[in-house]
Amino acid sequence: QVQLVESGGGLVQAGGSLRLSCAASGRTLSAYTMGWFRQAPGKDREFVATIRWSSGSNLYTDSVKGRFTISRDTAKNTLYLQMNILKPEDTAVYFCAAGSLVPTVDIMDPRNYAYWGQGTQVTVSS
Repeated sequence: QVQLVESGGGLVQAGGSLRLSCAASGRTLSAYTMGWFRQAPGKDREFVATIRWSSGSNLYTDSVKGRFTISRDTAKNTLYLQMNILKPEDTAVYFCAAGSLVPTVDIMDPRNYAYWGQGTQVTVSS
């Protein structure tokens, strides 16, 4: 079992920044892929970014490339999402997720992640 707790959401004006954190506990994360997903009202949960815990290799959805940065602190077992130049369309509940993903599965598909946090609201005003 992996427990995930997000923090850092809030209300920010367009163009501003926020940093989300996800504290993980319960298991060593070296074999896991960690991801950030988001869900806006009335929409499906969508992929934002992912990172392989052991190597640090990452992937972003096109709409956040150059604005968001995913990172992890292996000593603190904490995942981060630095979000800059925020736009109103970034407004959503952001979730952190963990999964033991083999290379053949789609790392952008939320169904492949077994563990989820409770989510944190990010609201970007125009």
